[in-house]
Amino acid sequence: MLSNIRIVLVQTFHPGNIGQAARAMKTMGLSDLVLVRPRCYPDVEASRLAAGAEDVLDGARVVDELSDAVADCVQVVGASARLRSLPLPHFDEPDAMAETVVGHARQSPVALVFGRERSGLTNDEIRQCSHQVSIPANPDYGILNLSQAVQVLAYEVHRAWRRQPASDYRYQRPAQAEPPTREQLGHFQAHLSRVMASSGFLTQPHATTEQQLQTLFARAQPSRRELSLLRGLLSALEQHIATDLSDDKERSRNRD
Repeated sequence: MLSNIRIVLVQTFHPGNIGQAARAMKTMGLSDLVLVRPRCYPDVEASRLAAGAEDVLDGARVVDELSDAVADCVQVVGASARLRSLPLPHFDEPDAMAETVVGHARQSPVALVFGRERSGLTNDEIRQCSHQVSIPANPDYGILNLSQAVQVLAYEVHRAWRRQPASDYRYQRPAQAEPPTREQLGHFQAHLSRVMASSGFLTQPHATTEQQLQTLFARAQPSRRELSLLRGLLSALEQHIATDLSDDKERSRNRD
């Protein structure tokens, strides 16, 4: 489905914007890039700013006319910062646009078309689109960089695709830490009690403080690795306490 979604850049002036657009595409799983009469391409600045998406640039096609870029598409959505009087269906929200684009992309190619950095798409180019979409922004400063606009619409498309049952998308989550067994937790609590007693922190057995600390660690639900780290700390404290006691006894014998 995503392979049927095409990004078309019309007469891009800065080659760096092409590289950044390719990077925005790749992060959202898009790979079909078509360039209509770019001012300068290929270019080292485009490759530099692609930052790992050079494969998208390598696969990009360069054509002379917008009609060549969208001839096989069943839906062509022009990104425009301003509304025009042309009688085209207009998406006020990018997510609504993405839903229809993904629906059409199940069977056939579709295109999202972006114009020049300063002037956008011309009226003639808009007429070659089937729909328009705008990105809602601050009415006092609604200016987006070309690659930013590509990123926003590519994200919405990827979001709509993720919600499709056929996408089989899997979110990346950290591996679940293995919890300790009850026996391991019991050994830790016993070790903690010994250290608290030998350090003089507790002066009475079964003190409320001991119960509160055990409850604290139970509520924290440390993993096996974390519990092992805590027991290592307790062992180091035990060794330090034993060394201090031995030094005290040695000093006492010397005084005698």
